[in-house]
Amino acid sequence: MANTQRDYYQVLGIARDADGKAIKEAFRDLAMKYHPDRNKAPDAEEKFKEIAEAYAVLSDPKKRAQYDRRGFAGVADFSPEDLFGGIDFGDIFTGMGFGFDVGGGGVFDRLFRQQRQGPAHGQDLEVSLVVPLERINSGGDETVRFTRAVTCPTCSGNGAKPGTKPRSCESCGGSGRRVITRDQKQDKGNIHFQQITVCPDCQGRGSFIDHPCSECQGSGQLEKKESLKVHIPAGLEEATPLRIREHGMPSNQAGGLPGDLYVVVSSAPDSRFERVGADLWRRETVEIADAVLGTRLKVPTLKGEVNVKVPPGTQPDEVLRLRGKGLQQFGGGGHGDLNLRIQVRIPEKLSDEERTLYQQLRSLSQTVKKKRWWK
Repeated sequence: MANTQRDYYQVLGIARDADGKAIKEAFRDLAMKYHPDRNKAPDAEEKFKEIAEAYAVLSDPKKRAQYDRRGFAGVADFSPEDLFGGIDFGDIFTGMGFGFDVGGGGVFDRLFRQQRQGPAHGQDLEVSLVVPLERINSGGDETVRFTRAVTCPTCSGNGAKPGTKPRSCESCGGSGRRVITRDQKQDKGNIHFQQITVCPDCQGRGSFIDHPCSECQGSGQLEKKESLKVHIPAGLEEATPLRIREHGMPSNQAGGLPGDLYVVVSSAPDSRFERVGADLWRRETVEIADAVLGTRLKVPTLKGEVNVKVPPGTQPDEVLRLRGKGLQQFGGGGHGDLNLRIQVRIPEKLSDEERTLYQQLRSLSQTVKKKRWWK
């Protein structure tokens, strides 16, 4: 199964509306538990990195807002310096004796700076995954299918036939760029101008392939259909992206890792319900007599039908709330509600007998109103 990145709120075990104090306390407790200087478990370092990254985003209002709007895609371009540069770890862990010095050779340098070394990663890829409400409610594995470019295994991505190599462009020296330099005389001296353009000979590629790879026709990449199992956390919010590392586009630099795959999870349309966060909404239509006298309805839920009492005197558009019958809330905070909006059906055509009864009812209602007025 693909290794999906956990939601930052879930990592820290906090609610989505947690304040700064709760975020700080949750981070401190978890970081103390998994700090590599005191926890020698094989997975402690990875857990600490996950905890620190979650805190770095959620403790900063701007980063948190971007994450809340776009998920991991909203914070994907931040470098370690962007994430951790403004955090005073020393203040959080005063007196604990652990290496939280940012930029001073402590745990920050050891665990985070090294992630940015080496060739550039490939571009990220985004795909959509639509799942039923039952899966959102329970969580579990779903399969996502997509097509992406991968490095050609025959030529290792250089586009040349095995046993040959691309020929470097002599015009640009393999850089793919042409630099035009000129000097212009001015009153206060000469000004040095430098214009950089795409090399017209190799069109910016930097090389020529005289003998292209027969598998990829010289492109260095192949289109590949893939399917992955992705774990959907229970209660996942609408249109939340889940990041799967290194399943994006290949790097355009030798030795570079692929980008990440973002699976944007949405709930499938459901004829029974409309989803609003963790709550579900449904319309139920009753007859006038049932609205006046009360009745009972059989109503579907995500776990079978339930009997619901409609109280006497229920008004049109009144909402009956079934607590806890909605979706699992993200992070394990209970369930949302199932809200029934009551519609009262007004008959368009009446039989003679029905018309007579309604007329009698109206006459009786007017008599009752007069008696009340006289009192």
